[in-house]
Amino acid sequence: QVQLVESGGGLVQPGGSLSVSCTASGSSVRSTVVSWYRQAPGKQREWVAVISGGGMSNYADSVKGRFTISIDNAKNTVYLQMNSLKPEDTAVYYCNLRGLSTSGGGVEVWGQGTQVTVSS
Repeated sequence: QVQLVESGGGLVQPGGSLSVSCTASGSSVRSTVVSWYRQAPGKQREWVAVISGGGMSNYADSVKGRFTISIDNAKNTVYLQMNSLKPEDTAVYYCNLRGLSTSGGGVEVWGQGTQVTVSS
């Protein structure tokens, strides 16, 4: 099985920066795609950004130009660098991994989430 552990959330003032990370451990997974999602209180979970194992990335319009997703394959870790943060970025941030197991079966795993609060 694969486990994901997020870290790096916290409290930051508007306009500030914060980085969260997602580290995978456990069974080997290939053809991986890792996404960040977020869920604000009373709202549905929304997609934020995605990156493939080869480094191709894409972003939601709401964070494009402010957030950067990156991957360190040697460390099995995906990072989300968040700049110019706004109060509306406040949410629990979750990472999601999709890929194929060594036997070819589909794998999807969610992390436990990390709170990001943007407030003065």
